Amino acid sequence: MPATGHILTICTANICRSPMAEGLLRHALAGQPTPLKSLRVVSAGVAARTGELVTENSVYAMKKVGIDISGHRSQPLTKELLDGALAVLCMTELHCATIPLMFDLPPKNIFLFREFLPPSAEKEIADPYGGPYALYELCRDEMVEAIPTLIEQLKKLVGRPAAR
Repeated sequence: MPATGHILTICTANICRSPMAEGLLRHALAGQPTPLKSLRVVSAGVAARTGELVTENSVYAMKKVGIDISGHRSQPLTKELLDGALAVLCMTELHCATIPLMFDLPPKNIFLFREFLPPSAEKEIADPYGGPYALYELCRDEMVEAIPTLIEQLKKLVGRPAAR
């Protein structure tokens, strides 16, 4: 049975972290067996404007690992994006806490992108915006580190109906 729902990555403006997370997760899922590889991955921001360009440093950090996100354009988080999301993956606790304040019926399955790493690991991914290129690489690498544990969690969620 094909997977239903989609994976939604969330940050603030949808121009740095969540587009990088979207690209990395889409790439990782493409190498998985069905139904994981059929999952759609999208991103949005809790304070995003529509149509903003992804930052150059995010594009360069991703190109360095063979993923092109240069065509990404920002979008604000909407109820429609939340509806049917199999998992909502946030960069910080503040993002997780903001979603219920924005919408009357917050979805279940809101997680931190790094939530499933061992307890000793830092769970939040800091915003690199305005910082040096090295911060964007660090941000990307923190996401890469979390991908295997995310894949394992998504395996558990696939097959269950999207929670509401």
